[in-house]
Amino acid sequence: MRLVDRIWFNAIWFQATWFCCVLGRESWLPLALLSVGLHFVLVQDRLSELRCLLPVALAGISVDAVLTLTGVFVFDNHWLVPLWLVILWWVFAAALYRSFAKIGQSMWLAALLGGIAVPFNYLVGAGLGAVSLPLGNMMTAGLLALVWAALLPALFWISHRMRPTT
Repeated sequence: MRLVDRIWFNAIWFQATWFCCVLGRESWLPLALLSVGLHFVLVQDRLSELRCLLPVALAGISVDAVLTLTGVFVFDNHWLVPLWLVILWWVFAAALYRSFAKIGQSMWLAALLGGIAVPFNYLVGAGLGAVSLPLGNMMTAGLLALVWAALLPALFWISHRMRPTT
């Protein structure tokens, strides 16, 4: 089994890149890009990996763009979504079918965690200054809970359908 296929490696890689993107944002972009590059160096079939990650990354970026356009999120000096968040979506897409795959075996569990864990991550990001929440923490968390309770199971479904067969 390749290192990139190990759950523990992907969990650590995802969390390290999350901190890099959220804490460092634009100033740590080279490190975040290096992290994504490392992932693509470690996978066996880069084209299959790209095809697998693309739909999930695009869906997540699109949802964040809509939330930004509707005033739920405000990113300093960005009218839509910053590049560090785009990179983070690629990393999330990879982690979704690698280190988080067990969660996706139960759509109810995915919905529950999507409604709790993902809003929590955005609130942590806001606390670290990565995003502003004009609607306030409680209203934003409630809205994100609804969005992500539906979105995370859908992203698991997409990820499972796109996963390369070995």
